[in-house]
Parts: sequence; C-alpha cells; structure tokens
Amino acid sequence: MSPVRDLVTFISSAVRSPAVIGAVAPSGRALSDLLASVAPAEGQPVVVELGPGTGVVSAALRRRLPEGARHIAVEIDPGMVEHLRRTRPWLEVIQGDAADLQKLLADTGVDRVDAAVSGLPWTLFPESAQRGIIEQVTRVLAPGAAFTTFAYSHVTRFPTQRRFRGVLEEAFSEVTVTPTVWRNLPPALAYQCRHPRA
Repeated sequence: MSPVRDLVTFISSAVRSPAVIGAVAPSGRALSDLLASVAPAEGQPVVVELGPGTGVVSAALRRRLPEGARHIAVEIDPGMVEHLRRTRPWLEVIQGDAADLQKLLADTGVDRVDAAVSGLPWTLFPESAQRGIIEQVTRVLAPGAAFTTFAYSHVTRFPTQRRFRGVLEEAFSEVTVTPTVWRNLPPALAYQCRHPRA
C-alpha cells in the first residue's frame, strides 16, 4: 500500500480514463480523514464509498470504523478495482456504476447504509447523472446517516460546481460546507449532507 504505487496506479488510470478519473491527485490524509469523519465510530455500521480510486480515503475509513463494520466500495474503473483488491484485501470492492447503487448494494444484502462517502468527479458528469446518483444515495441512507463528498476550493465559484451544490441542496435539507483543507493538494473542502428531502 505504498503511496508511490498508489500514485502510479492513479496516474495510469487517469491517463486511460480521463472522463472517469476527475481528481488531479489522490486525496491527502487531512482531507481523507475529514471525509471519513461522517462514518460512525461505534457499533457495527455499514458504510459505502463511491469512487474510492486508489483507496486513500478507504484507509482513512478503516482507521475510523470499529471492528465489525462493513465497508463497501463501488468503483467503475477495472484498473482501480484490481489495485484495490490487491492492496486493500479488507475492503469489499464492487465493480459497478454508482448510478446503480441501490441495486449493487441490494445484491450484497444491504438496503441501508450508515454513511456514504464519495470521491466521484462530479463536475465531469452532466446534471442528469449527478441527480441520478444523488437520488440513489438518498434512497440508501439510513435515518440520520450522512453523505459527504469534496470539491477543490478553486473551482467552487465555477458554474459547474455551483450547479452541483444546487443539486445537493435540492436533495438534502442540511448541506454543511467545511472549512478548506489547505494541506491538501490542491486545497479542498467537503460537503456534509444530511436529511434527504422527501
């Protein structure tokens, strides 16, 4: 699980699938820990991770989750899936599209999750795809569970990012924007979303 191997895998997948890999580098530890912070640290929670990439946030979730938790990762890129299965054997990896989240989880015997964490490249998706995936997330969140994702700070004023924030605010009655994580490269912030609207 070396950072160098992760970076090489990330770059090769980004070159191979630029429309799927939207980040410019794997998330740093501070951002990863911030994203993982919405996951319950007690009990036996079920957590789903969308677009785990090389598994940096997966590792942060593993540090936080209690023993007995179930951690499911949904990844569409075959190269990333292979990398995750090889380097994160403790992670339950499903190859599939987050647009099919409810069915993918049902196929593993899960109908509700206690947290959903996303590393998906939202600004690369058309608005219809954004809405479709977010709708899937709202369907699987248990009462009181949170959904979180991130955005690079320098793009938050761009129309595409403002549109995505609007999608989140239409889907959730509570959308909290965290302070910027300046130690990330590039600096980023997280959206923490709760209470899906009916």
